[in-house]
Amino acid sequence: MTNDSVSVDNKAVAEQDRPELQKIIQEIVHSGFVGAQLRVNDERGEWVGSAGVRELGGSDEPPTDGRFRVGSVTKTFTAALALRLVADGVIGLDDVVADSLTEFGLDPRITVRMLLQHTSGVFNFTGEYFEDGTVVPGIVWSGKEWVDNRFRTYLPEELVRLALSKPARFEPGTDWSYSNTNYVLVKLLIEKVTGHSLADEMQRRVLGPLGLSDTVVPGTSTDIAEPHAHAYYRYEEAGQERTVDVTRQNPSWISTGGDMISSTRDLHTFLSALLGGRLLPAPLLAEMLDAHPKVGYGLGVFVQDADPELGTIITHNGGISGSAALLYGTPDGTTTLTASLTYVDDAAMSQAEAFQKVTQDLVKAVFGDGRGR
Repeated sequence: MTNDSVSVDNKAVAEQDRPELQKIIQEIVHSGFVGAQLRVNDERGEWVGSAGVRELGGSDEPPTDGRFRVGSVTKTFTAALALRLVADGVIGLDDVVADSLTEFGLDPRITVRMLLQHTSGVFNFTGEYFEDGTVVPGIVWSGKEWVDNRFRTYLPEELVRLALSKPARFEPGTDWSYSNTNYVLVKLLIEKVTGHSLADEMQRRVLGPLGLSDTVVPGTSTDIAEPHAHAYYRYEEAGQERTVDVTRQNPSWISTGGDMISSTRDLHTFLSALLGGRLLPAPLLAEMLDAHPKVGYGLGVFVQDADPELGTIITHNGGISGSAALLYGTPDGTTTLTASLTYVDDAAMSQAEAFQKVTQDLVKAVFGDGRGR
């Protein structure tokens, strides 16, 4: 079986023929990705397919119901959980975070809303990248050193203290900058005010009610339940290029910045329920979608409305060590695109340009008639 092969769920094919989607996921593999899973839900029904291979050197295509690491899509789940707690009166969006997390000496101007919207100014523990090209490193998350230590456990408090040892990027509420530290602080806040682990609260308030049986908060667990495709990392050592299977790893290094595991089916169910108003009260959903003008970021989601051909799209993609997740939906949740890509990652992020083109092509194919209006 070649990388051009496409596996499509028989029931989905019976409902609709989508040759343009088949073509795009074939092109994804041609552009250098190992494999792809795609699920589209719209007025024509559901289409599910995959292309490429499950693992390098093999011939089996990726499973269409496979589990995968979703990277920063974790932030959307975490924001939804935080807003559920707001709905239940456990926390307030404008609560001062330092009042609950007293051990860190946080700036007393930082609120829950600022963490969820990336306006706190707190240093990003995975490193800060400035407009002038300056880079201030954080923890090691690439290269041979990361590969060799990918089963190490990081405590969330350790990540926060590293971030707080660095200068803030700006004063709270005065600008916007993406920082994984914000969401680790949200995790610690949720655990402090509820007295339960984030995993337990996520299960009780989000995953359980929506029946998301493929979705987990892994903590320090290194495994992904079957079925799943494989993710890879490439680095050089002594002039030799090495490619390592990094599907198994301890994701505590990224914590709530991007540690969750899910499937395209669960991502669709989650996003359609969230945007359809079945998870949050309307006023809180409106708060979530109230985007910061700098980049169109709400509370755990991007709100894209620059392209009149596409209309408004709610999205949050994620990538982590050879695995990427795509999450797109119309504001009412009736049309969604959820996908997983597996690839050979490296420190140079050599697949970044191909990733951008892939996502643009997919979004145009699914939302190109302006369904987001």
